Amino acid sequence: MSILDMKFWSLIGLKKKPKARWSKYYSKKEMNIDVPNISIYQLLKNKSLENNYKDNVALEYFGTKLTFQDFFRSIDKCARAFRSQGVRRGDVVTILSANIPEAIISFYALNKIGAVANMVHPLSAENEIKEALQRYSTAMLVAMDITYSKIKNILDDTEVYKTIIISARDSMPLYMKVGYEITQGYKVEKPKRHNKDYMYWNDFIKQGENYTKDKVAEITKRDTPAVILHSGGTTGTPKGIVLSNGNFNAATIQAQTVMNMVTREDSVLAIMPIFHGFGLSVSINDVLSFGAKVVLIPTFKAAEFYKLLTKYKPSVLVGVPTLFEALTNNEHMKDVNLSHIKYVVSGGDTLNKSRITKINEFLHEHGANANLLQGYGMTESVAAVCLDQKYASRPGTIGIPFPGNYLKVVKPGTDEEVGIDEDGELCICGPTVMLGYYNNEKETNEALRIHKDGNVWLHSGDIASMDKDGYITYKQRLKRMIVTSGYNVYPSQIEEVIERHEAVVDCSVIGVPHPYKVEVAKAYIALKNGFKDTPKLREELLELCKKNLAAYSIPKEFEFRKSLPKTMIGKVDFRKLQQENAEARAEERYGKK
Repeated sequence: MSILDMKFWSLIGLKKKPKARWSKYYSKKEMNIDVPNISIYQLLKNKSLENNYKDNVALEYFGTKLTFQDFFRSIDKCARAFRSQGVRRGDVVTILSANIPEAIISFYALNKIGAVANMVHPLSAENEIKEALQRYSTAMLVAMDITYSKIKNILDDTEVYKTIIISARDSMPLYMKVGYEITQGYKVEKPKRHNKDYMYWNDFIKQGENYTKDKVAEITKRDTPAVILHSGGTTGTPKGIVLSNGNFNAATIQAQTVMNMVTREDSVLAIMPIFHGFGLSVSINDVLSFGAKVVLIPTFKAAEFYKLLTKYKPSVLVGVPTLFEALTNNEHMKDVNLSHIKYVVSGGDTLNKSRITKINEFLHEHGANANLLQGYGMTESVAAVCLDQKYASRPGTIGIPFPGNYLKVVKPGTDEEVGIDEDGELCICGPTVMLGYYNNEKETNEALRIHKDGNVWLHSGDIASMDKDGYITYKQRLKRMIVTSGYNVYPSQIEEVIERHEAVVDCSVIGVPHPYKVEVAKAYIALKNGFKDTPKLREELLELCKKNLAAYSIPKEFEFRKSLPKTMIGKVDFRKLQQENAEARAEERYGKK
């Protein structure tokens, strides 16, 4: 079955415009954004033509530069190559790749012909890749050579009839290709060149150069599925988030309004992976729409962040909290000049006010004329739906909604809006909200609900509050809330307090069982270099909590770790800590298995 034949929520217009306390920050025209009925590819191409970006550098990769004109030529060849291999409108093609030019070109080429790009992490386990190929009936696969040792064992159990092999070396300058092969390439198992089931990138593109059988159509329906991204999943099974051309284009138009200080003269390090909404939308698509340069970083090492900043001198930093922790906690950053940075955005997870202050102080000390702006979003809404405003910043908040988006805070489990500054579940309405979860009507109907106003609202599962001006303060995931003796305890609040201490680099709080309080808070703490777990430190942390937290919120346990586990996108993995804690308690009670 083609994905186009599946039932999804469509991009319906607003039945009734919700309240917008933040409307004073935008013009009437900005609040009423118009999402054109064209593809992601076509909008980007239109922006390039309208603003004459053709000679600007679109992509840079280890010194290899691709202008917008050459970029679109490469996309056209790739689109024809896909058509030559039988890919048609509505077909799902999986891209199993890091941030390299071939993957970016493939994404836009598929979009041009109306196919759907299924973006999957290249380091996924063999069974995870197999499941992703089977679930979405993948017709073709674009895969990095480093994944071949895994995919060779599973393709016979899928509908994949051709695999395009791409490599980190393909777009490198010649001298780097040689070095790559000597140091790394020889270790990578690859298919034989004349294997009928596989085709190398250069051979594939040649097929496009010679393909003239029919015209490569440009799909124009905004509600047509364009991309499948994947949630982390709370049950162990990731959900396929289906996003449309309109979803991505709305996000781009919003970025043009909110981030209008970004220009064609700017450059951005694309560190966030393309299989993540933040990476694909903000770091790639939105940046290119400004005519700015995207510097592709296929693998990111925090310890070498200073080298990237020194070499490329990006004017815009876009990333998750761990990126900024790497910025401030690296000893090599001591003498790095950051005066080239003019705009800094953090998303993917939230930073508390004290951390934002520390990061801003660091930026200013190193010459940057910018403060960190924090945003919030979900893959189910492409990426960011709100952002702290440079001209009216309120540190500690996640800002105000982007124009065209409507956010409200409701009593959990209902569509009843709570009062100003009251906590509840954050809900999102607007043109960036997903079509739904692939072939999962139950989960889709739980996430997307029609409220009394007749509009479709995305229930985020996050606790937040909204002030009188529309600025939103994120608290935490609804499912993270700890209930102790009938009181609601917010781990994020405790984490913010503990992280104020100069010795603490990371903190994560979970709920642990208690004989009569049901649950109490336990804090896992990672310390900065030079600090140790001592009775004095524990006393200081306890006093800090007593001064700033209600008695029922004070952690009953402290556990110190060298580092805390992280998810693939750099968030502290509190679920893993919960699992570890549960296993330890089971072992304590029942003995080791």
